Amino acid sequence: MAKLSRNAIIGYPAGIITGITYGLNPLFAKPLMNAGASTEAILFFRYGIAVILLGAYLMLKKENFRITLRQAGVLLSLGLLYTASSAFLFEAYKYIASGLATTLVFLFPAMVAIIMVFLKVVPSWPVWLSIAATFAGVMIMTGGAGTEKVDPLGVWFSIASAFVYALFIVIINRSKAISSIPNSLLTFYALLTGTLFFIARCSLSGAELMAGLDGGSAWFNLIGLAVLPTIVSTASLAVATRNIGATKASVLGVFEPITAILVGTAVFGEALTPNIITGILISIVAVTFMIMLTKR
Repeated sequence: MAKLSRNAIIGYPAGIITGITYGLNPLFAKPLMNAGASTEAILFFRYGIAVILLGAYLMLKKENFRITLRQAGVLLSLGLLYTASSAFLFEAYKYIASGLATTLVFLFPAMVAIIMVFLKVVPSWPVWLSIAATFAGVMIMTGGAGTEKVDPLGVWFSIASAFVYALFIVIINRSKAISSIPNSLLTFYALLTGTLFFIARCSLSGAELMAGLDGGSAWFNLIGLAVLPTIVSTASLAVATRNIGATKASVLGVFEPITAILVGTAVFGEALTPNIITGILISIVAVTFMIMLTKR
């Protein structure tokens, strides 16, 4: 059997890290929302803390922050898309269970694949099969979870989050203007856009910035949001997308709902049902199948 390429060795683990860290969103966000913090305030501090930490790291590395006007336009678009994805997901948490919201966001691999087809980049049959199998696995995970009524507004917010996230991935993969920008610097500018956007939203909406953010646990959760589902997830997504392509990187996003469901079980006391175990196994087999059959 042929060995995996260097791009695959770098890209596949990065994609898995992206899924796992992004799937930690509910772990840090739900306690803050339950304490009364507004979505705007949570996301402002999430992005603001991330920008400070990442900016300090880049300054220590003596990174050159200079970009061209064309690159600035692409980075602004990426920042707005990533920001919108977070905002839609957090709004979905208000209307439907966090596990279901995260599951619906996993529509994005199929959206990425369809967008890539329009760009005349047709995924191979193992990738299409993996998309179908992983999505089926995620649907099984949330099947038979009870008779709780699902609010359609939460579903639409989740689908909107998936769509703009898919566009974010495709632009990173296809834009030649930003191909020379390091992953860490790309992440910095995307998060800086989010910080400015959410401070503006807080000002316009009149949301109380510090409401529900009392005590050390609140700041622990904010820092957790800033580091894992933000800095680490965004940077590793850029690495994965650039090394194995947008579609394969998005398939590895199956680790998002897997992580979210396991967090719900371990932290929030949700039941680990046979459906969840079956869905996780199907998804892992599907991803392994894709990696083994698409080595380029």
